[in-house]
Amino acid sequence: MSIAANPQLKSAEEVKSERIYAQWGLTDQEFKIIENEMGRLPNYTETGLFSAMWSEHASYKKSKPILKTFWSKNERVLQGPGEGAGILDIGDGQAVVFKAESHNHPSQVEPYQGAATGVGGILRDIFSMGAQPIAVLDSLRSSEIKNEQTKSLIDGVIDGIAGYGNAIGIPTVGGDVAFDDAYEGNLLCSVMSIGLVDHPHFIKVGQAHGKDNSVIYVGAKTGRDGINGATFASTEFSSQEESQRSAVQVGDPFMEKLVMDATIKAVREMPEAVIAIQDMGAAGILSSSSEMGEKGGSGIWLDLDKVPVREKGMIPYELMLSESQERMLLVVARGREKGVIDLYRDAGLDAVVIGKVTDDSRYRLSFQGETVADLDIKLLTKAPSYKLPSKLPVHIKKASQQQYQPKISNPLQIIMQILSQPTISSKKFFYRHFDSIVRTDTVVKPGGDAAVIRIRGTKKALSLTTDVNGRYVYLDPYRGGQMAIAEAARNVVSTGALPIGITDCLNFGNPDNPEVYYELEQSVAGINNFAKQLNTPVVSGNVSLYNETDNRAIYPTPMIGMVGLIRDNRKITTINFKKNGDLIYLIGSTGNDFNGSEIQKLQTGKISGKLFDFDADAELNNQKLILTAIEAGLLKSAHDLSEGGLIVALLESAFETSFAFDANLKLDDAQLFAETNGRFIVTVEPEKEPVFEKMAGDQAELIGRVTDRNHFQIKTDQSSFSIDKEEATKTWKNSIANLME
Repeated sequence: MSIAANPQLKSAEEVKSERIYAQWGLTDQEFKIIENEMGRLPNYTETGLFSAMWSEHASYKKSKPILKTFWSKNERVLQGPGEGAGILDIGDGQAVVFKAESHNHPSQVEPYQGAATGVGGILRDIFSMGAQPIAVLDSLRSSEIKNEQTKSLIDGVIDGIAGYGNAIGIPTVGGDVAFDDAYEGNLLCSVMSIGLVDHPHFIKVGQAHGKDNSVIYVGAKTGRDGINGATFASTEFSSQEESQRSAVQVGDPFMEKLVMDATIKAVREMPEAVIAIQDMGAAGILSSSSEMGEKGGSGIWLDLDKVPVREKGMIPYELMLSESQERMLLVVARGREKGVIDLYRDAGLDAVVIGKVTDDSRYRLSFQGETVADLDIKLLTKAPSYKLPSKLPVHIKKASQQQYQPKISNPLQIIMQILSQPTISSKKFFYRHFDSIVRTDTVVKPGGDAAVIRIRGTKKALSLTTDVNGRYVYLDPYRGGQMAIAEAARNVVSTGALPIGITDCLNFGNPDNPEVYYELEQSVAGINNFAKQLNTPVVSGNVSLYNETDNRAIYPTPMIGMVGLIRDNRKITTINFKKNGDLIYLIGSTGNDFNGSEIQKLQTGKISGKLFDFDADAELNNQKLILTAIEAGLLKSAHDLSEGGLIVALLESAFETSFAFDANLKLDDAQLFAETNGRFIVTVEPEKEPVFEKMAGDQAELIGRVTDRNHFQIKTDQSSFSIDKEEATKTWKNSIANLME
């Protein structure tokens, strides 16, 4: 078949001679592979298609060898990686659908739209599976709040998440925020969404099959926003960001609500008609159509003249690579098109047949009566895979083997300084913007260890969290990976939930740097190791590489999004102290573990040294104890220990209550701030003390009591002092607000 030449575009020969392909991210070697496999030069449009589909963002060509190692199967898994989202069986004919994705580059350049469209995109991944989205979480990393640019970025991202999530009516229920100058110029914005679906209704979105079945475009019209978004997300930043703004999409949550409701209705009311659905995300129509065709063992033919547009004069390259938001692609059984189209049009949406499924494994595009692309669909969707060299980072090789020892001459002063650190202090300044209770199913709102959403019509609930400490991963990628999933598990366990699965956002620098590739490789190995021990398969996620600005990489930040299952929502547990006189127990032992800690950063201005040990057995045993004690009705509160150590966890358990505490600790002053993993604080009613202590054995140590006084009383092996509750609470609550003024 002849391929039409557009005289207004560069010829195939010019694409090669002028190395236009290189401007779009293809290497000389990759272009040669394409030329050899096709037996001819690709034209301008075809080169554009390959540049998007072979980008790291779309193909994972540099991370795929590592991603394949993830453990992703157990008795609950109904759908693992490779589709719009992962699906886990939660019993009673129900399944939880969830995924996380990052929108880092767009959020750095256009904070509001970058974050907003991150929410929109992840929601479409959920309802493309036929699931009803029920919650959103966000995980943010920013440089320290010290200038107007940083404040503007943070404000924009928070407003974008709130503006989209609140408008569409899906609660934003939790997440995590941390600050470090390692993220200067590279803000990280990861969004996780969760949905519910009944087993008969969900479909496998990526399998377009059945010759002559129709490809239907639904949703908003196509414009020029977001063109080259996939390749944009596959390169490093320069400090000159203005020219990159055109690669950022623009979202409309009200349009998304219409698309969401219509899509869920189509799947539930016409399951035989709807064969496949995919969100038009990165690389737009191109990725959704080609991926569905390839996974279904089929070919795809599209008539680009049928694509609904809102801008004149768009060429095939633009039509295919546009990342205009709120669009979906459906494959519908031949003869059943009218019902599906009418459903969407009744909602005020565009719904148009733009092509069909073929049985010849070709990917063909027609435009103005001419064939403008004719490719082997497998060649288009199967980019080369690269196993890159890795090397132990110099900072790890040269790291001191000694643990940092904090200098604590005035523990009260240090505690107040720790409470004022934005990574430690209350995040209410941010989450107050989010509607966390819309849909009225939120049981535990933002501010706790994990959010909890009830499942209507059952006694069950889902516990949801996002976690990672990039400082730990920087000091030791393997252990840091283990600790990321362990902290996520502790958070859901603290609510009474059994961890059942995870998603991830792997945020790293340039993988062509062997030290960065080492960080990616080892952190995934660490996550994988502990995921197997927890029985929490990795069922979805994404990779965001090239998070560097002017050759400065971020801390390796493999964000973990975890889902936990609560069988009886009457036993949900929160972090807050509940009653005067309740006994406070520390679960787990405390070591001199300070490298990578908040106290080290506070006192030295940096993190350094060898990361402290991770005791997987202690972690698992302590989590099991918490779940068993909650199930037995023995715990009034539970809170995991993480950044800032024991003293921060104790104070957090009291700040949002009318209570304080007396603590008598067999620790030195420095150990108040140790960040030893695997620990919890819990409260127990005095009358249940014997039963709990028999159950816990030497895993638990009685360290104090809840009081109703206006101060906290603390005694260590070295000192005794009190903290005024009002002053400490004010410092913790107002720190971020004061910095953001």
